[in-house]
Amino acid sequence: MNQEDYAPEDAYEAGSDSDADAEATRRDAGETESSRASRGWWDRNADEYQSEHGAFLGDDRFVWGPEGLDEARAGLLGPAAGLKGLDILEIGAGAAQCARWLAAQGARPVALDLSHRQLQHALRIGGGVPLVEADAGALPFRDGSFDMACSAYGAVPFVADPVRVFREVRRVLRPGGRWVFSITHPVRWAFPDEPGPEGLSVSASYFDRTPYVEQDERGRAVYVEHHRTLGDRVRELVASGFRLVDLVEPEWPAWNSQEWGGWSPLRGNLIPGTAIFVCERD
Repeated sequence: MNQEDYAPEDAYEAGSDSDADAEATRRDAGETESSRASRGWWDRNADEYQSEHGAFLGDDRFVWGPEGLDEARAGLLGPAAGLKGLDILEIGAGAAQCARWLAAQGARPVALDLSHRQLQHALRIGGGVPLVEADAGALPFRDGSFDMACSAYGAVPFVADPVRVFREVRRVLRPGGRWVFSITHPVRWAFPDEPGPEGLSVSASYFDRTPYVEQDERGRAVYVEHHRTLGDRVRELVASGFRLVDLVEPEWPAWNSQEWGGWSPLRGNLIPGTAIFVCERD
């Protein structure tokens, strides 16, 4: 695991109570601030995240989002049998659950994440998947290193410059390589992030691309998430040299009764919660 160097003053220590005291706002946040906030937030919250959602995610299951759609059923990377021997990069891998599933299919995955603490959970679970700690906007791999790349809610929603990330992904893919990633469905940004009836009324403009920021008492961002419309995402992918093959909007399944943040059976049966982009390098 390659650990990037960063000064203690650039991130909060794990266990900090800064999240509880953070002020939510909408304001601009650039690449450096967004990256620093994401690393700090995930380092602080990785333990709670894995404790709360680890059973749903499984140790070696590839789940695309809170709806519970998994790759074994969806086949968005292609038939499972066809993954054998392929080099696959998982970006924003967390505890490498998806990469572990890929390894079980005979693929050669590499799990990359910005958060040191998330990758410590990957080590705790085990499985021998190579782990890399790095920023998605500066992938530490040679050109054409991978046959595919994937990300389940990792990296893309949290970066200020997604085109930079997409171009990096394209660079490390071989010709014809597939890039599949899931994010919060853009339409959700127009609604409150609430699982109950209060989350069913439009409260903001879908076209307002101002980042959502949680900041401490000194105005430093401790969490940043960036919104783009569906059209924005398509244009970003095309500008980065990808062809959009499919856009999947998973429906909420009858078996899934859980609430996960703003995701719930109530909302999931009415409006999409996840968008999965299936792309190929030109």
